[in-house]
Amino acid sequence: MTYSLPSADRKSSAHLMFSSLQVRNYRVYWLGMFVSLIGTWIQQVAQSWLVFELTNSAFLLGVVGFLSSIPIFLLSLFGGVLADRLNKRNILILTQTIFMVLAFILAVLTQNKLITPAQIMIIALLNGIVMAFDAPARQAVVVELVGKTHLFNAIALNSVAFNSSRIIGPALAGILVATIGMSGCFYINGISFLAVLIALWTISIKRGINDVKSKGAFHDLKEGLIFIKNNRLILALISNVAVISLFGVAHIILMPIFANDILKVGIKGLGVLLSASGMGALIGALILAKLGDSKRKGRLLCASTILFSFALIIFSLSKIYWLSLVAMFLVGGTSVTAVALINTLLQMRVEDKFRGRVMSVFMITFAGLMPFGNLIAGSIAQVMGVSFAVMLGGSICAAFFLTVNVVYPKIREI
Repeated sequence: MTYSLPSADRKSSAHLMFSSLQVRNYRVYWLGMFVSLIGTWIQQVAQSWLVFELTNSAFLLGVVGFLSSIPIFLLSLFGGVLADRLNKRNILILTQTIFMVLAFILAVLTQNKLITPAQIMIIALLNGIVMAFDAPARQAVVVELVGKTHLFNAIALNSVAFNSSRIIGPALAGILVATIGMSGCFYINGISFLAVLIALWTISIKRGINDVKSKGAFHDLKEGLIFIKNNRLILALISNVAVISLFGVAHIILMPIFANDILKVGIKGLGVLLSASGMGALIGALILAKLGDSKRKGRLLCASTILFSFALIIFSLSKIYWLSLVAMFLVGGTSVTAVALINTLLQMRVEDKFRGRVMSVFMITFAGLMPFGNLIAGSIAQVMGVSFAVMLGGSICAAFFLTVNVVYPKIREI
């Protein structure tokens, strides 16, 4: 006997999954961001292939990843201070405009065959500097768009947008590189920023800053760090993100080598591998969006981090294409579940006046540590091979998350 949900229940379930999209400001912002993210993923795949084509070097792939993220590590704290002081919408309009200009510069250089590895590195560094100020504002603006009632759902739907684009973007990149070339991919990314810019111009956000007059940027920065230091749960959550970023995600910059040398599937296969990870992440994000205000976030977080680690190890050892796709699906689903849960738990427990600074620390651990992970993984891969580099990262993640479950069991109760 089969059973299906009554029509009213199905509508209620869909209503819950997409509840934050009922808020007009967030809906417009979400759609613009989604289009822009597709363009960003198209560029990321094309750029990694361009670097590999120009250099045939795992180490230089790691260097480009390092340069694109190191400014986040160095400058995001100041980005968080600005996000707490200024109108976040205005910050985002400026940063997204600069991203668009840099994409067009990369496109023109590539089209005219003037592009060099050094130029790619400079553009990657500039993108990273802009991201250091864009990311804290982008993370902190969500609560101003939807309020705390819809915050969990909105963060989950942000992950839906990001990971849907991970499916669509890489798949399109594999086709577009073969048809319109890498410069065409960079032009498409530049044009895609218009979507989020139009969205930002058509919404209004109240200026969410402190009532207390600021005593200076460094004072504000120190005040935010003291707040984080005195909150043990925030420190525990951020440490989880730090380990994922430092040891768990460097496999992304090594994917062209897995696709070309180990699995022998070329750039189209690279797109499918990244899309498999994106599909897993999308499903994970949709499940989170449907959960609503679940009371078992801690247990789900612990299970996700451990499964992520072992899926990464399986991928590193696989020489079978379909098994690698399954592993990437699991890596994508568990990583987005873990990071989205941590993002939500942080934002639900932070005072509004500290939100930008706390999210800047989140971005430092989430994206700012990635350059070190990329550099380490690229160096190890150059000497020991890409499979060993990814296996080592997955093993370190597994050891850390299992240890956290033993020495800090309260994390399962949040």
